[in-house]
Amino acid sequence: MSGRDLHSFSTNYRGGDVEKLTLRMKYGLGSSKYKPAEYKRLQAIVDAKRLESDRIGLKVQKNRLAAKATKESSILRQHRQVWSRECPRLQKAEEEAEDDIQDCLEQIMPNGRTDTAIFSLEDYGRLLETEQKAFRMATVEPVHQLKEDLLFRQGEVQHLRLAGHRSSWEQVMRQINFVKDQQVDITAKLQAEYLSLEVEIAGLGLEKYLRTSDNPVTLENIPEEVLNSDCPYPELKDSLIQAFQSLSERYQRRQKHLQDQLQTTDRFCGWCADDHQRFQFTLSQYTHDVPNHRALCMDMLQRLFPQKTRQELMEHERVWDWLRFTQAQLRVVTRQCQRDREELLARALATLQEARHAHQEELELHRGHQHQQDICSRLREKLREWRAQQEEVAKLEAAIASRRREEEEAMLKRGQEKEAAVRSQHKEKVRQFYLQQQKRRETLEARDQERLANLRSLMEDQARRDKERVLFRADMLQRRREEREAQELERLREEGEKQNRLEVLRDQVRVVAESDPQRMLSDTEAWRRRLLDVKEFEPQRPLYTYTDTQVKVTSDPMQCRTIILCLIPECGWSRLCGRLVCTTASTPKRSSLFSTHSDHLDETPSPHSNSDRGLVWEHITYMSTFQ
Repeated sequence: MSGRDLHSFSTNYRGGDVEKLTLRMKYGLGSSKYKPAEYKRLQAIVDAKRLESDRIGLKVQKNRLAAKATKESSILRQHRQVWSRECPRLQKAEEEAEDDIQDCLEQIMPNGRTDTAIFSLEDYGRLLETEQKAFRMATVEPVHQLKEDLLFRQGEVQHLRLAGHRSSWEQVMRQINFVKDQQVDITAKLQAEYLSLEVEIAGLGLEKYLRTSDNPVTLENIPEEVLNSDCPYPELKDSLIQAFQSLSERYQRRQKHLQDQLQTTDRFCGWCADDHQRFQFTLSQYTHDVPNHRALCMDMLQRLFPQKTRQELMEHERVWDWLRFTQAQLRVVTRQCQRDREELLARALATLQEARHAHQEELELHRGHQHQQDICSRLREKLREWRAQQEEVAKLEAAIASRRREEEEAMLKRGQEKEAAVRSQHKEKVRQFYLQQQKRRETLEARDQERLANLRSLMEDQARRDKERVLFRADMLQRRREEREAQELERLREEGEKQNRLEVLRDQVRVVAESDPQRMLSDTEAWRRRLLDVKEFEPQRPLYTYTDTQVKVTSDPMQCRTIILCLIPECGWSRLCGRLVCTTASTPKRSSLFSTHSDHLDETPSPHSNSDRGLVWEHITYMSTFQ
């Protein structure tokens, strides 16, 4: 045992571990519980596990490649959808541009017969159209033909594979490579023509007509309408000019700040013009309405620019967005400045117009005030003259009035004297008239008194005669009332006698027997005797005779009963009772309404006559109870 094994051999000694230490010394570091390892079998297991893990890794790699291919095909399909939507838009834009060019050429009219520029333009347009068709036939049509040929060959290859034949693709690959080289050459030629055309346009100075300028419009500080305005108030004009200057300074500072931000980068954001245009065109294709537009756009950019990293593309997009945002801000600031200037100009013009109107009103007011003062001075002068004239007129009128008053007083005195004489004459005439009226009234009063006495005597005679006539009429009414009372008493007495006679008749026909429904429904005595009779039934011929009551009676009691029951509802119970009462009163000796022919022949009644009469009276009595 070497010194290197001391650490592995040394153990911690304990008093209770003597047996363990003995076993440890006996077996060394090994243990009797474990068997020796089988390295070959373990190596085989490890190799099998390694092969299994390799197969799983290959399967995972295969699934990953399949998923990647599926994702790639899905992305390409989405790209094709975007391009299929973009292609009609580009075709429509191309058609619109061609239509605009054609309309522009059609609107250009020649100035005269010597103007051949228009005809040369038309010839050049036809030449360009011919070259375009030839270029399409030389470049685009071969590609379409190659595509159709490849599709046809693909179908043939599938058919040959099913048939077991082999096919060679060398000729097809040579043709495809030839078309590719041809397309590369055509693309290079087009790029060279594009660059030469750009250089030519730049040399002619037409670039400013083809590109929109991002520089804002230079704004005037103060409009001419305000500077050259005829304002009657200089302070107002100075304040308006100051407002325009402050507005221009404020927007100029904002425009300068935005222009300084635009100067930090160029128009293509640090890229070349071609790459930037392709980048911009790709962004315009994948708009926000396209599903998953962000991922598709970034994938297409990485395909177009494989040398650029994703971070560089995102940084370029951020710079481009910032540039567009700054340009949009600059345009917005320009529009706001123009709008504010227009509003301020409108308010300034309105204010100037109001100031001119106010000044004009002040001038009109001043002129009116001066005119009123002139009018007042003239009116005061006229008033003074009028007052002097009025005073002179008043004096003359007073003198004339005094003379007229004296004349009127003299005339009034003479008139009063004449009036006194006339009045004395009138008084005498009035006194004579009053005397005549007094005599006439006395005569009329005497005549009226005589007439009144005559009328009173006539009225007294008429009143006496009226009183006698009233007494006579009262006596006549009293006698008539007594006669009516006597007649009423006589009528009541006769009515009482009539009621007494009717009561006697009612007593004669009143029902004596009590109502017995059981008796009515039970068999009669004759029927019971007939049933008890053992002799043979001998039918009797009925005697069709009529009595005073016009009732047909037979010798058969049951038939008589049936006839009575049928006659009661036909003629009515009250009518039948009345007939019975009349018959009884007219023939008091006979106690029955019914009789047979044998009663007239023989005074001795038959043995069945009493029973028949009893049955009839029983039914009549029973029906009277229901009546």
